[in-house]
Amino acid sequence: MAERSTAAVDVADNDGDEPSAAQAARATSDGVDTQNGRAADGPMPDKDGERTNTASTAAPELHSGHKLARRYRLEECVTRVDGFSSWRAMDEKLRRAVGVHLMPSDHSRARSVLAAARSSALLGDPRFVQVLDAVEENDLVYVVHEWLPDATELTALLAAGPLEAHEAYQLVSQVSQAMAAAHREGLAHLRLTPSAILRTSTGQWRIRGLAVNAALRGITSETPQRADTEAIGALLYAALTQRWPYESDAYGLAGLPKGVGLIAPDQVRAGVHRGLGELAMRALANDGATASRQEPACTTPEELSKAVAAMPRIRPPEPAFTAPPEYQHTTYQQGSYGRTTPVGMTTVQSLPVAPPPPPLQSRTGRALKWGVAALLIAALGLGSWQLADTLLERGTQKGNSGTSNNTKPGTADDDPKAEPGEQLPLAHARVLAIGGDDQVKPELAAKAIDGSAEPGWVTPQYLGYSNLGNLPGRKDGSGIVVDLGKVKDVTGLDVDLYVEGQKVQVLAAPEDASNPNSLSAFSQQLTKLEVAPKKLAATLEKPVRTRFVLIHITDLPSDGEGGYRGGINEIRVLGKPS
Repeated sequence: MAERSTAAVDVADNDGDEPSAAQAARATSDGVDTQNGRAADGPMPDKDGERTNTASTAAPELHSGHKLARRYRLEECVTRVDGFSSWRAMDEKLRRAVGVHLMPSDHSRARSVLAAARSSALLGDPRFVQVLDAVEENDLVYVVHEWLPDATELTALLAAGPLEAHEAYQLVSQVSQAMAAAHREGLAHLRLTPSAILRTSTGQWRIRGLAVNAALRGITSETPQRADTEAIGALLYAALTQRWPYESDAYGLAGLPKGVGLIAPDQVRAGVHRGLGELAMRALANDGATASRQEPACTTPEELSKAVAAMPRIRPPEPAFTAPPEYQHTTYQQGSYGRTTPVGMTTVQSLPVAPPPPPLQSRTGRALKWGVAALLIAALGLGSWQLADTLLERGTQKGNSGTSNNTKPGTADDDPKAEPGEQLPLAHARVLAIGGDDQVKPELAAKAIDGSAEPGWVTPQYLGYSNLGNLPGRKDGSGIVVDLGKVKDVTGLDVDLYVEGQKVQVLAAPEDASNPNSLSAFSQQLTKLEVAPKKLAATLEKPVRTRFVLIHITDLPSDGEGGYRGGINEIRVLGKPS
């Protein structure tokens, strides 16, 4: 399995009776909700055919420092409830934090937990917190999963207030698409609570506990797709209103008023986006109680994701700019520096603005104005004469030499930046395998030098990772190496990138390099590493002798579809042919 950063899986329920945001504020940083200072161990209410099987075995008594498989060192117990315990641990082999669920091998749910963990691991969808290992060893069953230290639970986000419409749209879009993909593989979640939804620092939404959370709790359902769809609707409802769409209080959110039933989000809170409110009601509709203006109910994540896609796209809000404060004179500018300030008077005082002096109306003033005007006319005439003389001289030199580029030695025209040179022929292009043999779309490399306006070398879409994925071979990015055929003087570059916003630098191999295959082999920097526009043009101060030039990309911009993508359309190298 690919290596990723890690986060704990929520395994404790928090259907408490305290209807305040303070309850959510007491949620621990690992994502396990608490009630009255302890892990919430009450079962979720049975809904839509769900069943909870009661455990009969106590959680194994382990301690911090215990090591599993001579690799996973337990560091902090985040919950111990219902016959199992959950820990934050350290993978000493890969030097990264992980989460671990532990239970005795004779636990009534041990077999189902192992089966659920292994099925979830096979999905490999980056929108879910990944299961890294599932083992039965020494009378213990343990499941190792990711730990995401930079992610924030939806519980904590809702404690601060309802989400903005664009964020709520991204939440329901990404979660419904991810769960539709899981159900196509026969996997259900059955515990899609606010604690199971994480927002990463890049703005992506991740789901933790797929299949595993329900197996740990012994939760099953006769209609798993309907149960997960209604759970997504509850998440959207809470994101829009900061209220839980049932009468009971849960997850730090107050429930709906007693006896009124399910009411539309715009009746709970003013200003709710109408389309998203209707979507939440369609997902939450049950027993015919829908308030979605005759729209059919969504009964599967696939139907819900299609309904989201059919909505007009909600754009992010425009950034707000605050006006700078009005300028005020200091005491020094006002001439009061060092004086004693009277009682009740501030040190910064406004002085009356003196009226401008009257225009020059006297005889001397008129003479002065005419004199200045005459000097300006003379200066303009002299400048025009010198410009005409220069143009005539250049035209004469061009007629004598037969070329328009007859510059004098020692002038600014000798600066290499003014003469980038001609376009050099490129013999070959290839993708640099920075991580060894791990190349990104090597079959498209030649399209970056074919002279066509069509898209050239384009990366795949990466979900959740802007640095060309999360595999070890991609940590330093990737790029295209162009071969000039032989060593030449390179004086400039003209690169048409696939999209603006990529982090790019241009490097060159030493003059004696024959086949550079690593990033360190390109020791000459032609442009610095920075976020580039779509057209990257550069003229070098001094020519660089090289045969191999690398356009190196380390970070990709968002493609507007929940992922990251970049690439290079066309590469042109300028210089002096040798």
